[in-house]
Amino acid sequence: MVDHTHILALRNELPTDYADRLGVGYSSTISKGNKKGNGQFFTPAAIARFMGELADSKKGSIKILDPGSGTGVLSCALIEHLVGKNDGIRKIEIAAYETDQELLPYAEKGFRYLKKWLRTKKVDLKYEVIQRDFILDNGAVFDSDRILNLFAKPQPEKYDFIISNPPYFKLSKEDPRTHVSGVVVSGQPNIYALFMAVASMLLDDNGQLIFIVPRSFASGNYFRAFREFFFSNIQVTRIHLFHSRKDTFHRDDVLQELLVIKGIPRKSGHAEPRIAISTSYGSKDLNAVKMKVYDQRDLINLHSREKILHLPTNGSEVAVINQFRAWTHKLRDFNIEISTGPVVAFRVRKHIKDRQDNGKVPLAPLYWLHNVVKMNTEWPVHKSGKGQYIEICQEARSVLIPNRNYVLLRRFSAKDDKSRLIAAPHFVNPSEPEYIGIENKLNYIYRPKGNLDRSEAVGLAVLLNSKLFDTYFRTFNGNVNVSATELREMTFPPLEIIKEIGNTFIAGNGFSVSKIDNNVEEFLTGRQVAYA
Repeated sequence: MVDHTHILALRNELPTDYADRLGVGYSSTISKGNKKGNGQFFTPAAIARFMGELADSKKGSIKILDPGSGTGVLSCALIEHLVGKNDGIRKIEIAAYETDQELLPYAEKGFRYLKKWLRTKKVDLKYEVIQRDFILDNGAVFDSDRILNLFAKPQPEKYDFIISNPPYFKLSKEDPRTHVSGVVVSGQPNIYALFMAVASMLLDDNGQLIFIVPRSFASGNYFRAFREFFFSNIQVTRIHLFHSRKDTFHRDDVLQELLVIKGIPRKSGHAEPRIAISTSYGSKDLNAVKMKVYDQRDLINLHSREKILHLPTNGSEVAVINQFRAWTHKLRDFNIEISTGPVVAFRVRKHIKDRQDNGKVPLAPLYWLHNVVKMNTEWPVHKSGKGQYIEICQEARSVLIPNRNYVLLRRFSAKDDKSRLIAAPHFVNPSEPEYIGIENKLNYIYRPKGNLDRSEAVGLAVLLNSKLFDTYFRTFNGNVNVSATELREMTFPPLEIIKEIGNTFIAGNGFSVSKIDNNVEEFLTGRQVAYA
C-alpha cells in the first residue's frame, strides 16, 4: 500500500491550511464511490474558518469534541480563531472521533501539527483520536434512566465546543445505530441527524454546537422525532444558508443544499430567543455574507407537532411566511385529505400493462409522475417501464382507488426544477372505469366519503402551482421530496376563496399557467406581490 502521509508543512503554514491539504491528499487516493458510501466529504478551509469564527470563549481552559474529525480541519479552524481572540487560553483538550482506518495517519499528522503550532502560543494541547463509532460510543445519552437519575450511571463527558461536518447517508432499520437512537427516529434516519442529536446531549451548560449539515432536517416526517428532540435541547442562535448546491463542496462534486447551524443549550425562563440567518452564494463569498435577525417564533413554532423550521433568505419570503400564518385552516378542516399513491410498481408489476387490449381482465388508467404537469394530467403518455394501465382484479384491488375528482401532486421534482410543487386536477369521467391507479411517486388530494367539487379541485391545483405556495414551501423544504405530511400541515385560505379561484379558472375555458400567479395574488392580497 502506498504511504501518502508524507505531506510536508509549508513555511509558517497555519494548522487549518495544513489539515486542509492533508484532506485533499487523502481524497486523491479514494474513489467518488467510496466517499459517497461513507458520506465522507472534507470541509474546505474557507468553510472551516467560517464555522470556527462563529465560536467565542473567555475561558482559559476549553474542551472540544470533533465527531467525524477527518484530518482535524474544523478543530484547527476553531482553535486558530479562539486563540487569536483570547490570549488567556492555556489549555485545550480535543476528543476527535474517526473510524476510517486509512484516514487515521492523516488525522494524527493534523493534530500533531496543531499541537506544535500551539506550543509557540504557549498553549498546551491534549488530543485523543478515538477509533470508535461516535453514535454507538455515546448512545447512552438516549437512556431515559440516565436522564432522569443523575446518580444511576456515570454521566457522559461534557464539552465547551462541539464542531462537526458529520457523514450523511441513510441508515437501515436494522443498523445498530438506528436502534440505539430510537428516540429520535421516526422513519428511515439519516446518520447526520443522529450525530446532531447525540452532540446536543454532550454540551456543557454554556457550550456551543456548530455543525454543517444538509437542510433536509428542517421538515418532513422522517425528521419529526429528531426535531422534537433537538429543539427541546438546543436553542438555535445562528444559521447560514448557501444559495448554491454545487459551490460549497465543489471539490467533491457534492450536489446538496447545506447549512451551517450554531446552537447553545436551551434554558427555561429565558426571553424569547432570536436567530440570525445569513446567506452567501457558496464558499467564495463568505467574507461578504448578508444577515438578518428574526424572533425564533417567526421561524419555528415549538408548540406545534411538526416543529418545521422556516429559513427565509429575504424580506419577500418573510412576507410570504406571514401570509400563511394569517390563515388558520388546514386541508383536514375542509374534510379534505392527502395521501401517497398506493401503487408500488414492483409489487404489482404483473398487473401493469403498456397498452389496452381485448383481454378478459378490465384495465384502469395508471398515473405516474410524468403524467402530471402543471394544471393538466397528460394520459396516456407511453414511456418505457411505465405502463399506463393496471388490471382491475382481486390481487390489485387493494392498490386501486375510486375514480373521483382529485388533485394529483408530484412527490418529487428534479433538483433544478423551477417549481417544487407541480399539481393537476383529475376529473371523474362516467365513461371511464370505476377505479384508477396512482403510482407511489404521486400524492393525491381527495375528500374521504365524498368527492371534491370541480371548483375545489381546480382551486387547490391553482394554489399549489402558484409562486406564492412554491415560495412558502421552499422556506422549509430543502430537498426534492414533497411529502404528504408537509402538505397536511400547510395552511390554506378559506374554502370559499379556494372555490372562487377555481370557478374563475373554470370560467376562463382553460387553465392558463401563465395567469396563475397574478390571479392568485389578486384574490389573496388584492395587489401584485413581487417575489425575489
